[in-house]
Amino acid sequence: MGQVTTGFRTILSHPYLYSMFQYLMGAHQGRIRFISDFVRPVPGSAILDIGCGTADILDYLPCVDYWGFDINLAYIDQAKARFGVRGKFQCQELKAADLDNLMKFDIVLAIGLLHHLDDTTAVNTLVLAHRALKREGHLLTIDPCIEPGQNPIARFLVTHDRGQHVRTSEGYAALVSSIFMQPRVEVIHRSWIPYTHCIMQCTRQ
Repeated sequence: MGQVTTGFRTILSHPYLYSMFQYLMGAHQGRIRFISDFVRPVPGSAILDIGCGTADILDYLPCVDYWGFDINLAYIDQAKARFGVRGKFQCQELKAADLDNLMKFDIVLAIGLLHHLDDTTAVNTLVLAHRALKREGHLLTIDPCIEPGQNPIARFLVTHDRGQHVRTSEGYAALVSSIFMQPRVEVIHRSWIPYTHCIMQCTRQ
């Protein structure tokens, strides 16, 4: 995984500070829109969250069958302490063999994940997401992106992210298009602390 964890970025490895930083960066309003406009879960949905972090997204979901995978033990421990039986949390990288023991999912989330992965690893992860989904199930991704004409502050922030594989929206779309047909791709420019995100919704045919 391509990630910088030195200097200022070191504090983001601490789960509480990571969640607080996300909140200060406007994650609350962003998650509300992401859930309402893109994810659109219903009670009882089966949701797989790859790279779930501290699973803060659970605050915005109805009662669902949630499975979260992350390799950071501190993040997983905080998710378990905060959400308990609302989710099933696994401190490990999701592997193909894991899918043999899991149900098919209505929704797969990859929130802030792809920009940490090189192209080969990202495609392998997208293959796993495709395999994990039910027919007509959806993969939702959101990542910082580089766009022509974006606010200079936003460009500075996204290019100094911990992830070492921040792409343009076209770059992200090219990755998912190798696995999913006709992804919905939307670029969001945020004004409060300028930032740019690429959101993708992909449907398993």
